[in-house]
Amino acid sequence: MITWDEPTWRDRIDEHAHRVQPWIAPRLDRRSRGESHPVDDFLFDYYSFRPAQLARWHPGAGVALTGDVSQWSDVTGYVTASGTAHVDESAVDSRMVHGFLEIMRRTAERPAGHGCFGRHEWAMVYGLQHGDVRHASWPLRLTPAEIDDVVESSPLRCTHFDAFRFYTSRARPLNIVQPTRLSQADHEQPGCLHATMDLYKWAFRSYPLVGADLTADCFDLAREVRAVDMRAAPYDLTALGYDPIRIETAEGRAEFVAYQRDFAVRGGVLRARLIEVLDVALSATVSQ
Repeated sequence: MITWDEPTWRDRIDEHAHRVQPWIAPRLDRRSRGESHPVDDFLFDYYSFRPAQLARWHPGAGVALTGDVSQWSDVTGYVTASGTAHVDESAVDSRMVHGFLEIMRRTAERPAGHGCFGRHEWAMVYGLQHGDVRHASWPLRLTPAEIDDVVESSPLRCTHFDAFRFYTSRARPLNIVQPTRLSQADHEQPGCLHATMDLYKWAFRSYPLVGADLTADCFDLAREVRAVDMRAAPYDLTALGYDPIRIETAEGRAEFVAYQRDFAVRGGVLRARLIEVLDVALSATVSQ
């Protein structure tokens, strides 16, 4: 275990607040006005980590904080003793964390797939009238018939259950695999945009083992991925400053694959960091 003195960890608190404020403040402002954003609000609406939780800095497992640590006595998952504060590993659901590790390890072992072209959002509107789609307040770039043509142009190749489960009933049989929650670890692969966004989920759901800095790194990448996810969707978000990635064209598909390759590499780095942190933390828990 490493030790950080009070000036060090207070600096970390300030740095974290400065980093996450530009992500959180617009969200809170929109919510106060009853507005929503199809890109920037996704990570708050879909995932269960509240802005206040993302804003709270903590070091994660393997770090002892010294100095005036009285404020840490009320922080869930931390204990204070002998003038130090640190993660209480005994309070962690290790079985759950092992499940996250299993998914991440098996994802990392697979080659990245680049043949889906982001058509999961298309499959979510396939066969629906515009008023019935998930983001009905935003126009579609193509007609329903043109969207159908894109969906039907080749077999759908979604490997991520939490994207596949939002397919329309007509679209599900067109997917080459039928992922389920139980088979999640059997299908996920590093080229999937949603698998990369889920690194943020594995980070915050492993609280308090994974510290706020790594969690914010995962959130930061997930924001980029979500933007590309929706730029490749059939929605017209140009009013929000998002130029479409026209995956209905060869040029658009090549652009999307280039983003996939980049995200797979960068997500791989974060996935390896998460695996290492959780492996070390769980090992420490077993040895206690």
